[in-house]
Amino acid sequence: MSSKAEKDDDMIQDIAPNRLDNSFKNADIQQGDRLLCFDGEGRLLTDTSGERIVFPHAETDEQFSAVYAFSVDDERYFIVLSEHRDFGVGFEYNGLRQLRGSFGGKELYAAFTGYHLWKWYSDNSFCGRCGEKLSMRSDERALVCKRCGNVIYPRINPAVIVGVIKDGSILVTRYRSGYAHNALVAGFTEIGETLEGTVAREVMEETGVRVKNIRYYKSQPWGMAQDMLVGFYCEADGSGEIHMDENELKYAEWVKREDVVLQPDDLSLTNEMMKRFKEGNI
Repeated sequence: MSSKAEKDDDMIQDIAPNRLDNSFKNADIQQGDRLLCFDGEGRLLTDTSGERIVFPHAETDEQFSAVYAFSVDDERYFIVLSEHRDFGVGFEYNGLRQLRGSFGGKELYAAFTGYHLWKWYSDNSFCGRCGEKLSMRSDERALVCKRCGNVIYPRINPAVIVGVIKDGSILVTRYRSGYAHNALVAGFTEIGETLEGTVAREVMEETGVRVKNIRYYKSQPWGMAQDMLVGFYCEADGSGEIHMDENELKYAEWVKREDVVLQPDDLSLTNEMMKRFKEGNI
C-alpha cells in the first residue's frame, strides 16, 4: 500500500483488495467511525505524522452534526457539517494537493471522495429556485426543498483527458496556472455535447490541432474537482501544427516516447495515459 516512503503504480481509485462502497445509508454516527472534517477552505483535518493518513475517530459523546458518506471495507466515514471539538496533538488541516504529494492508498481515495461530497453539501445550503433552506432526504443522497419540492443530487462534472498522437509523438501540455507538471489536453464537456465532441473541441481550442480516430481508453473519478475524467486517445488529422492558447497553457509540444517526462506520482489518469504511450503500449 502507498505511504510516504513508497507509492504505488495504481491510480487513486485502484485500492483493491480494499473496496469503497458509496451506496446511501441513513445511518447515525457510532464510536470509531472515521470523521471527515473540512475547514472553510476545503482543507481536511488529518494526522500525517505516520506512514498513512489518519482521520479523527468518533467518540460516544459526539454532539456535532454529521452525515454518512461511504465505507471502505468495514470502516465507515462521516462528513462533519458543524463545529467540532479539538482532536488533539497531531491533527491539522491539510489541502488535498498536500496529501496527494505524500500519500496514496485507500485513505487518499477516501479524502478525495469525501471532499467531493463535502463540496456539494457546502455549496447547496439553500434552494436555487425559491431560496428556502434545504433539508436532507432520508431515503437517498439528495437535498430537498420543503417549500417548492426542488430536489438536488450530487454534482459530477464530466471532463476529458486526451492523448493526441502523431508520428510516434504525443501532444504534451502544461497549464499556465495550477498544476505545475506535464499533462495532456483536457477540458469539461459542454451542454449538448458528446464526449467525443468535447475531445475534438478542446484539442482544437487549446492547441489548434484537428483530430481523428477518437477512441475511449478509461475513466477516473477525481473528487478534487468533482470530476468524472474520461480518457481518450486519437490521432492528429493533418499537419499537427500547434497554435497554442496562451491564456490556458504555457507549453504545448509534440514529444517522442523516450522523451516523455511523467508526473511525480501515479495517481492520475493523465499520468497513466502518458506512461502507457511512453512504454509503447499505445
